[in-house]
Amino acid sequence: MELRPLGNTGILVSPIALGCWPIAGLTSPGTSDADSLATIHACFDVGINHLDTAYSYGRSGESEELIRRALGPRRREMVIATKGGLHWDAEGRQARDASPATLRRQCETSLRRLGTDYVDLLYLHAPDPKVPVGESAATLKRLMEEGKTRCVGASNLTLDQLEEFAAACPLAAFQPPYNMLQRQIEADILPWCREHGVAVMVYWPLMKGLLAGRLPRDATFENDSRRKYPMFQGEEYQKNLDFVEVLRRIAARSGHTVAQLVINWTIHQPGVTAALCGAKRPEQIRETAQAAGWRISPEDLAEIDQALAQRGTPVIRVPV
Repeated sequence: MELRPLGNTGILVSPIALGCWPIAGLTSPGTSDADSLATIHACFDVGINHLDTAYSYGRSGESEELIRRALGPRRREMVIATKGGLHWDAEGRQARDASPATLRRQCETSLRRLGTDYVDLLYLHAPDPKVPVGESAATLKRLMEEGKTRCVGASNLTLDQLEEFAAACPLAAFQPPYNMLQRQIEADILPWCREHGVAVMVYWPLMKGLLAGRLPRDATFENDSRRKYPMFQGEEYQKNLDFVEVLRRIAARSGHTVAQLVINWTIHQPGVTAALCGAKRPEQIRETAQAAGWRISPEDLAEIDQALAQRGTPVIRVPV
């Protein structure tokens, strides 16, 4: 698999990364340690060299612990990214705390869980309304200067916040949601990142499974977090599935799955460095890896653009 520069750091990453949220088990029924370990091991076989995790992936760091167990002496063969600034409170709710003391404590805890003395990329997971972004960024800069991370990134920031962050700390990477139906960053953040040499590592390339081509028309998403997204409700959901049917025809012609087509489109958008793709079983990441190493034809790209125009602007709400 081709490798791409991680900003201006000299680090090279695969255009497909393993998103390690699913192996934490919080929202993935049927997850097992054996499958999770095998999934990480499969990355070596398919050329994926980038693992993306976080302090808050799992109630007690299960995702980071599994990475340590899977990599062992091969740790230096992987580019490991983790994040700080989010945690689970006593009521089991996700809470933000990006204060200097918390970011330092979470970083040191993540290093112990991962069994390493440094990570390759340390993100601010999300802004904390009680802490200036520049203050959080300055803390991550100090952690980088101490050798606890090779470079620093940020996730889920506005453009103004990105600029504030970059003024306080060298910014190597930004991690936003992005996919065929969720393209707001193309207006401002992607151009800014290209101009400033910032790698863009996108999450939700399949929009929580919507663009994988496997959801039924009559899905109700009971006890499922997708219920709170307009994309999965009523007429919006049906319009999205109509669009997916066009993708299905294009994918079949090219000999790929819908998910492979969508991820290939994503990693070839100007300014996108990598797509973070979750998996909890090895066969899933093996399939996803086949989204790299080829290009969608100009004719198929034109048909995708036409289908997007026909679908119209989707109603999007990203929960805070």
